[in-house]
Amino acid sequence: MNDHIAPPALRPIQGAARRAVLVLVLAGAAWAARAVWQIRLASAGQPPSGPPDQGDGRHRPLTALENAYHIVSSLGDAATTLCAIAFLAWLWRVRDNARTLSGEHPRYAWPWVYAGWIVPVANLWIPRGIVADIHRASAPGERTPHAVNWWWGLWLVGTLSGTGLMYTVTTDAVIARAYTDAPPLLAADAAVIGAAVAGVFVVRALTAVQQKHMHETLSAGVGGPGDR
Repeated sequence: MNDHIAPPALRPIQGAARRAVLVLVLAGAAWAARAVWQIRLASAGQPPSGPPDQGDGRHRPLTALENAYHIVSSLGDAATTLCAIAFLAWLWRVRDNARTLSGEHPRYAWPWVYAGWIVPVANLWIPRGIVADIHRASAPGERTPHAVNWWWGLWLVGTLSGTGLMYTVTTDAVIARAYTDAPPLLAADAAVIGAAVAGVFVVRALTAVQQKHMHETLSAGVGGPGDR
C-alpha cells in the first residue's frame, strides 16, 4: 500500500474485528495453558537425571510431562502466529479507514505496521503510536481508550521481560527454568495473557468508534461497502 496515493474507500471492519478478538482469546488461553504446565513442572521438580539439555549436545529422554509441555508450547506458538496475522489484518483495515475519515496521511508510513513490531528500540513505542494515531484520526477530540495503555504496557512486560515472547531460547531451556526459577516465567505469562485480554478491549473500542464515525460519514452521503 502507498500512503501517497488517494485515500482508499471505507472498508468493512466488523468481520476482521471479530476474527481478531477470537484469536486474541485463543492466544490468551494458549498462554494460560503454558503457565499451567510450567506450574506442573515446578511442582513435579527436576528429575534426578537433570535438565533435558545436559550440555555439549547431549539430551536425555523427555518425561511424559516434558513431552506434554513441548506440545502445549508448540500450540501456543501457533496461536500467537494466528493472533499476529488476524490482528495485523484488522489493523490495516482500521488504518485505511482512519486515513479516509480524516483525510490525513498516517503519522507512520505503511512499512511500520510490520517493522514497528520487530525493529529494536522502535518496537517500544511505534505499534502503540499506530493504534493511538488510528483512534485520533477516527475520532478527533476523543480521548484514547485506557485499554490501549494497558494493552501496550502489559505487552512490553510480557515480551521484553527476559522470559516472554522475545526470549529466544529452546523449549528445553524453558523447562529447565520452570524447574529452578518458575516465578519470572509465570509473571511473563500473566503479562502476555493480560495483554491479550486488554487487546480484546482495544479492538472492540477502536472498531466501535470507527463504526460510529463511518456511519456518520455514510449518512452524510459518502458511499461505502457492507461488512463481510
